[in-house]
Amino acid sequence: MKVAIVKLSALGDIVHAMVALQFIKAHSPQIQIDWIVEERFAEVLKHNPDIDNILTVNLKALKTNKAGIFAQLKKIRSYANNNYDLVIDAQGLIKSAVTAKFIGKGKCIAGFDADSIREKAASWFYDVKVACAYDANTIDRNALILSSPLGINIITEQILNKKPFLFFNNEDPQIYDFLSKDRLNIVLVIGSTWDSRNYPAAKFVKIAEALQQNCLVVWGSEQEKAAAEWMAAQSDLIKVMPKLDLNSLKALIAKADLLIGNDTGPTHMAWGLNRPSITIFGPTPVSRVYQTDINKVVKSASIVNPYKLNKQDYSIKDIDEREIIEQAKFLLSL
Repeated sequence: MKVAIVKLSALGDIVHAMVALQFIKAHSPQIQIDWIVEERFAEVLKHNPDIDNILTVNLKALKTNKAGIFAQLKKIRSYANNNYDLVIDAQGLIKSAVTAKFIGKGKCIAGFDADSIREKAASWFYDVKVACAYDANTIDRNALILSSPLGINIITEQILNKKPFLFFNNEDPQIYDFLSKDRLNIVLVIGSTWDSRNYPAAKFVKIAEALQQNCLVVWGSEQEKAAAEWMAAQSDLIKVMPKLDLNSLKALIAKADLLIGNDTGPTHMAWGLNRPSITIFGPTPVSRVYQTDINKVVKSASIVNPYKLNKQDYSIKDIDEREIIEQAKFLLSL
């Protein structure tokens, strides 16, 4: 059986969906699984033994280059030549549903039903419709949409006992120059897609000073780099990492003793690598993650409506850094 998964973005969502692969392949080793993804996120999928082929699109670029739509349509249509038995749209957006329809080319298309996704019209494109509350745990939702159309049931206990599923190869050797042998290594993820999801840089500095370990700040934009450099100027315990591709970022996190970060893709990679982590939440719901013995969350006092997130909710800035420090000390003692 040949299956195509359409999960184009974003980084954290892709990570949360990938957990299902090991259980699908364990149940049915003969299944071929191909994954259709935005080019900029393809690296996170690479080297995973449960993915047979990674097929890329660049739909994001169409926002600034409308002329590129014909090239992208041609590329997507070419994927239909793989003759998939089943195409699963794990995204639930109109653009992902249309992508799945082109790739399916008359074959079975599966996705969430209209009451389970943000863009309800996407469900019109599906032959098999899966029901799951939109405000349910994000990881459970991803596991369900990938397994249910295959007649496979993934349970919570399996996910809690998962094997690491992010892999890397030929990573940037620079990362090892930043890792300390004398102190524990803590990765700090200070950026995200919204400013209201970002914990204050000054409080990250207080956390680093309290823990007295080797703190490595990763960044993805010039604004984040500037914040990281400011933090490093405040504390000798903080180092700014060079810009890393996703392959090298996976390698760094895999070597870390702890990751502390905002609710964003690189933070969720720690969970995918079975590394200790603290995810800091403000305007987004904690139902996006699994809380485990080594993966903790700290949430602001605000109440979040998962159906309509408030980008003006800056309550994350009010979280007392001592709460994070306490959690970090516990995890570092394990």
